[in-house]
Amino acid sequence: MANAVPNSYKVMLQKGQIAGLTDTFKIILMQAGFVFNNDTHHAYADVLASELSTGNGYTAGGATLSGVVIAVNNTDDRSDMTWNNAQWTATGGNLATSGAIIYNDSTSTGVGDDYTDAIVSYKAAGGTITAADGTPITVSTIKETIS
Repeated sequence: MANAVPNSYKVMLQKGQIAGLTDTFKIILMQAGFVFNNDTHHAYADVLASELSTGNGYTAGGATLSGVVIAVNNTDDRSDMTWNNAQWTATGGNLATSGAIIYNDSTSTGVGDDYTDAIVSYKAAGGTITAADGTPITVSTIKETIS
């Protein structure tokens, strides 16, 4: 599957439940063979079982994204939200992933939001990427667009 945004995230945006400049966003790596479903994968809990386990340079729960920028893109008629690159270095063994998921660590059903830790998007790797011990896996040009 290509990159995807769950429909639930779009609804939460329109309800004002996502604060792009102040919420905490995280990125997690998914096990090889993971298949994202934008109709049923709404929250971190929905994909937790398919996240890489802690080990070999990766920590379950993911990395906190930084450097958020939100800008209008009049050329392509959309808004763009971007973050700095995220990187994990394989240590003590290989890291293998088929993609990454960005989720909003600030959403909670207890404050009126639809989903706790709402998924923002899935970034497909285009197959399995394996980093040998001492080699990094970098997710670069992290961008979410809303048309």
